[in-house]
Amino acid sequence: MMTFAVKAVIFDWAGTMVDFGCKAPVNALLDVFAGVGVPITEAEARVDMGKAKRDHVVALLSEPAISARWTAHFGKTPDEADIDRVYALVEPAMVEAAQRAAELIPGAADTYAALLDLGVKVGSGTGYTPEMMAAIRVKAAEQGYAPDVVICAGDTPSGRPAPLMAWAALIALDAWPAHLAVKVDDAPVGIAEGRSAGCWTVGVAASGNAVGLNRDELAALDEADRLGRIAAATAALTAEGADYVIDDVSQLLPVIHDIARRIDDGEKPGTAAA
Repeated sequence: MMTFAVKAVIFDWAGTMVDFGCKAPVNALLDVFAGVGVPITEAEARVDMGKAKRDHVVALLSEPAISARWTAHFGKTPDEADIDRVYALVEPAMVEAAQRAAELIPGAADTYAALLDLGVKVGSGTGYTPEMMAAIRVKAAEQGYAPDVVICAGDTPSGRPAPLMAWAALIALDAWPAHLAVKVDDAPVGIAEGRSAGCWTVGVAASGNAVGLNRDELAALDEADRLGRIAAATAALTAEGADYVIDDVSQLLPVIHDIARRIDDGEKPGTAAA
């Protein structure tokens, strides 16, 4: 009996498997920056989503408009001490916000179970730290999702878009070569990670950071607006080089089977679909 061609799938967390709309990290950042007297917009908070959270703080304070507001408020440009101060506030805010946004995205548990039935190993990576992930992992397991591996921010010398987190997950899963693995992520930086690691990549458009709406908010839009936002998210993931883009994880299984077919046909990630 032939083994299934896809050896492993590595999932992102927020916006991909939990937290439809990737709300938790955005809310935490908005609260922290407002609390220090330099409010940021939701759009600004979402630009670098997917990076390790300290890297995200660095990116925010390096953004010219935010840096200018910081300078106007504090009388000096943000420096390393300011980064440390903001991040020290971000970490507990993320822990608190994330545990309130740990509901699985519809289809996540069924997809996970189906992958296991196929003999596919399941790992994950996240921009959250282990402390931020602790409550999420417990709540996800209670809902039927418990990947064997969780690689967190700080577990590797560099975070996304470097390939190290994906490689760390594959090493822990004992799954190789990388072109027999799939990285699934809602953020372009996560797609870049997967591509750099040599994996197949699947972008998640509707449930992720780019659209940024929970299920009810997304459903409440008129059809043209809803489809337009999903199309824009799809375009961003495609531009980053995703091999496939789906609306949400409930649509993943047919893609996994198609990737398995293409692997059996000798194809590698980054090639045009036959």
